[in-house]
Amino acid sequence: MSETFALGWIGTGIMGLPMAGHLLDAGWPLTVYTRTKAKAEPLLARGARWANSPKAVAEASEAVFSIVGYPKDVEETILGKDGVLEGLGSGGIICDMTTSDPALAQRIATRARQKGCEALDAPVTGGENGAKQAKLAFFIGGSEKAYQKLQPCFACMGKHMAHFGAAGSGHKAKLANQTAVAGIMFSLCESLLFVQEAGLDVERWLELVAAAGAAGGSPMQTRGRRILKNDLGPGFYVHHFVKDLGLCLQECRRMGIVLPGITLAEEVYRSMQAQGYGKMGTQSLIAWLAANSGRTWLGKAK
Repeated sequence: MSETFALGWIGTGIMGLPMAGHLLDAGWPLTVYTRTKAKAEPLLARGARWANSPKAVAEASEAVFSIVGYPKDVEETILGKDGVLEGLGSGGIICDMTTSDPALAQRIATRARQKGCEALDAPVTGGENGAKQAKLAFFIGGSEKAYQKLQPCFACMGKHMAHFGAAGSGHKAKLANQTAVAGIMFSLCESLLFVQEAGLDVERWLELVAAAGAAGGSPMQTRGRRILKNDLGPGFYVHHFVKDLGLCLQECRRMGIVLPGITLAEEVYRSMQAQGYGKMGTQSLIAWLAANSGRTWLGKAK
């Protein structure tokens, strides 16, 4: 790494904690804030500094990364009275990695420019394992200059990145990814349940299709094997997927397009959320599908 400068980090959930840890490992000075300080303790124990607000993080940093829950959290964290842009000095960068509203990213970029700062929207894909293994992919929108400056940081946390254009473009690219994920999750879960109910060997079927079938690929190999073990916990919460699919539909309305698959997926995952699946992983769809057929997903517990 040719240059280091002071970084701020806001949000230490399933994704944020390991991502921030990679920056520490690479030698970046890091100031941290999260609503529950205890969640930041693993970073503080490794040398990160604590700040009492997003504003205080920004006052100590040249660039601030945020990865929080929902667009309302992004707005409060960055644009609020104690938000990042209240403390960030001229020339500073705010980079939000939450999957959020493209229109909000545009507002943030406008406010940042008014303060002599720059903004990026850079949501990620790759889930919990990708965050832990530094194998994430970044969908990036906003300032090209800011993107170039933060490239070494992204490289510490992931393997792939692409800059898609003006503010909000990163979020739009990520929402297209979530559209694909929804379709993949339905095809994966429905096919596995079909195989089980047909009385076939689910493990043998999965191994064959993952290895050589037309429907094979990474999701079949990774999520499929988790489902086979009846591991339905988060990598990615149903709560957050409902939020993402709602944002997808919002963008569809703005663009004047109709995507029936996303409409159905949002309805199903919202039903799952209402029935108590919210803190489970998106692959828990298979349990919901089974229950709605009066069946039980058995998997192959190991």
